[in-house]
Amino acid sequence: MEADKIKDSIKKAAKELFRRYGYNKTSVNEIAKKAKLAKATIYKYFDSKEQVLHAILIDYIQQSIQEILLKKSNNKSQIDIHLSNMILKVSRLSYTICNEFLGWDFIRESANAQEYLKILSDDLEFLLISSFLNDPEIEEQVDIERLTFLIKASKSIIFSFAFTSVSEADVRKNFVSFQKEILPHLIRATLN
Repeated sequence: MEADKIKDSIKKAAKELFRRYGYNKTSVNEIAKKAKLAKATIYKYFDSKEQVLHAILIDYIQQSIQEILLKKSNNKSQIDIHLSNMILKVSRLSYTICNEFLGWDFIRESANAQEYLKILSDDLEFLLISSFLNDPEIEEQVDIERLTFLIKASKSIIFSFAFTSVSEADVRKNFVSFQKEILPHLIRATLN
């Protein structure tokens, strides 16, 4: 097998196991078994299980952001609605990452998970800013510093849900609160 196929095989196996059992309950041995590879082969391509997860999530985020940007909003003439819709879609993406790949209990209880989410959120922020800057509608109408503010503030709020919410219901309640009570103010601050 060539290197890219082996990496893809590892990521595919790990993704399935992380979704089924959660990151914390999946071992490198299980990933190797599922991918039908030796454990040493996993470590030849990835230094750790965390790097496998990171590769999976970056792929997932990049694909999802591209899909979000390709689905043209009907509200591009109203930049505030367009930005709000984009931020909400990306927020749902963040929720999916936490819910499906990592697991809320692991996120709240593990210092490693919290540090990892910080790294991941920084990567997400970079991808978002880069992607938004490639959108001519946004680039023409929104100052880059203000756009960066919107993304950083939204990202911080959304990822804080993972650490402060007691249950999945709390996360959903916080998300609705963000959508209705906080995001409109962030959008106004970005555009004024």
